[in-house]
Amino acid sequence: MTSDNWYRIDNVAKVFLASVNKRDTRSFRVSCILKEDIDPVLLREAVLLAIQDRPQVQVRIRRGFFWHYIEDTDLKPEVTEESDRICPLLYDPAKAMLHYKVTYFGKRINLDMFHALADGTGGLEFLNVIVLQYLKLKNPGKYEEVSLHSGASADDLSQDSYRQFFENMSLSRSSKKHAYHPGGFKLPYDQLQFFEIHMPADKMLERSRELGVSVTSFLGAAWMMAIRNEMPPRTRKKPVTVSLPVNLRKYYPSHTARNFFNNVNVSHTFHEDISFEDLAVEFDAALKEQLTEESIKKQMNNYETMEYVAPVRAVPLFIKQLVVKSVTKNVDKTVSIVLSNLGVQKPPKEVEDEIENYNGFCSSSNLFSTIFTYKGDLTLGVSSPYANTGVVKNLVRSLADSGIDIRVYATEVVR
Repeated sequence: MTSDNWYRIDNVAKVFLASVNKRDTRSFRVSCILKEDIDPVLLREAVLLAIQDRPQVQVRIRRGFFWHYIEDTDLKPEVTEESDRICPLLYDPAKAMLHYKVTYFGKRINLDMFHALADGTGGLEFLNVIVLQYLKLKNPGKYEEVSLHSGASADDLSQDSYRQFFENMSLSRSSKKHAYHPGGFKLPYDQLQFFEIHMPADKMLERSRELGVSVTSFLGAAWMMAIRNEMPPRTRKKPVTVSLPVNLRKYYPSHTARNFFNNVNVSHTFHEDISFEDLAVEFDAALKEQLTEESIKKQMNNYETMEYVAPVRAVPLFIKQLVVKSVTKNVDKTVSIVLSNLGVQKPPKEVEDEIENYNGFCSSSNLFSTIFTYKGDLTLGVSSPYANTGVVKNLVRSLADSGIDIRVYATEVVR
């Protein structure tokens, strides 16, 4: 944060701002399900307390002549019962608005956040601060000594870690091959449909260990096969590519609550038949090769943004956005599905018995799946803009056939 209380937009935020639209709002949702119905009065108070601990969310994104920027705002958050779509539009340059929204329904607390403000890790931290404050209000005196604060300063939490750790960046189009996109016709009225798929974490871990692969690789390969089984034969020359966001805080000493991730891609072209077991092993090897510290650093040093190209700095914002939007669209064509593993959720031990589960979704112009694990339950949150649900059905069927108990919930959509 500067002395004038404004922030520079980080590199990834520029992509989200250039590509936001009514269907792909570039928002994500993280939710925490408690064991009792939510008291809306206490939740409103909890949010007001939480923003004192995370003032980085109390901002507005503004348009400058050359770049967007973020400034502090006095706008107060409203807490309402859930009635809008999941992952709503949380950025409108013509409106004064916060870029996050807290809602509740039954026992669930939802945090929807514009991705230009934070990544999933930052969003989950803020959600957990809200939940802890709520539980303190719900149980006076019981959790007073419990804290989520890491000791990071306000400057640490608002740090642009891309700028801090990487240099020599420029913008270029992806040279990767266009991937197969499953789906067909998209839903009307800019809709998305959402699926929540639950399974026992221990059974998934057991099946993964039998193959000698990680749970992420097992599910990545399962999505690949689910997509492959929807591919017409003439399209199988195109690769199926899974893009996986990587939390860079695992590789660099950053406590930022803003965006700090990169994507790695794993591809397979189904020229000939391959068993699921072999595909999972291949996927795991390819993923591990990209997740070494050396490989991550090399990728990030080549990470591309116009900000550091001197002749481009003086170009007006609307031209830069057209370029970023074009490049982003080209990159999206190289990805079949995004698979984001948010990992095992670890709220403070003192409040674990108050929490039933976690889940989440992300808006997308293509297929997108999150992974959450908590107390023995592994949850996939699937977003799809497509009317055809064949890929999701294929995934569920394959997991069930492998002996994993599956529960599926889906949103209704207007046809």
